[in-house]
Amino acid sequence: MAKKADLLERANVLGLDVTEKNTIAEIEAAIANVENTTEAPAAIEAEAEEAKTAKAGKRSAKALKEAEEAAEKEARKEAGDTTPVNEDGEAIVKKGPKPTVRPKLERRGKKYQEAAKLVEKDKVYTLSEALDLATKTSPVKFDASVEVHVRLGVDPRQADQNIRSTVSLPNGTGKTVRVAVFAPEDQHTAAKDAGADVVGDETFTRQLEKEELNFDVLIATPQYMAKLGKFARLLGPRGLMPNPKSGTVATDVAKAVTEAKAGKVEYRVDKQAIVHLSIGKVSFGAQKLEENARVFFDSLQAQKPASLKNVYVKSVAIATTMGPRITVDNAA
Repeated sequence: MAKKADLLERANVLGLDVTEKNTIAEIEAAIANVENTTEAPAAIEAEAEEAKTAKAGKRSAKALKEAEEAAEKEARKEAGDTTPVNEDGEAIVKKGPKPTVRPKLERRGKKYQEAAKLVEKDKVYTLSEALDLATKTSPVKFDASVEVHVRLGVDPRQADQNIRSTVSLPNGTGKTVRVAVFAPEDQHTAAKDAGADVVGDETFTRQLEKEELNFDVLIATPQYMAKLGKFARLLGPRGLMPNPKSGTVATDVAKAVTEAKAGKVEYRVDKQAIVHLSIGKVSFGAQKLEENARVFFDSLQAQKPASLKNVYVKSVAIATTMGPRITVDNAA
């Protein structure tokens, strides 16, 4: 019966009018007659072969061909030949000019390009030279911030090398800092007199529950830190959670508010071992900016880990908001 079924399937592929009522001999004779008198089309032969292969539980002819093409492609890739080819294996040559990539500077705005011309590409400037140049290379219309970027030779994953501290800039940052105080009621008056913008207790917690964050710095007393625990997910990612290392957890809230308003800022190393800090505005002028920068560098140097064997400060750069980079001498 299996033989008859195979013969019927072949006869159907060849387009013969045979049924199960025909004997095996009749079916074989009909198939032989067709094969001897006419050539079966290549497509019919391929289909018959594929059906036979599939019925035998093997991969089809089409699948085998695709596998061969994939193997050839992989072989060319391993050999370093990434040229695309067509179905016949011939290389596909793309017509037209090759796309050109413009230098990064040319892709910048006109004002940036003009400012960048004032900075010598491979020159290392002293701190005073760099700050004086920074005030002249701001490409924006607003009063831009002047930022210091210091690459350190520390490993931030090590607890003793995760640099984090605060510094009081003598000339401030040029930004209006909104300070909130979360403390007992008997300290509210002193906090307000020191310049706090938001002072409260229960009222303040209700604002946090509504996610009203109308402040830049939050100062709290140690005994009130427990009440802020449930707001850690709100304050933490925004860098507003009070911390003893940043001076925002203090018993003397009036002093903490005064320092925050006067220009006390926090800096810390990021995952790439770089410290970023804004030391003022372009309108400050080179002298005031240098005073702020010197105080920051002194504070940063004081944080050098005792266990560090490598170079502490690898490189220093100064730039204004959206302005070109100016390389500064590490020893400046």
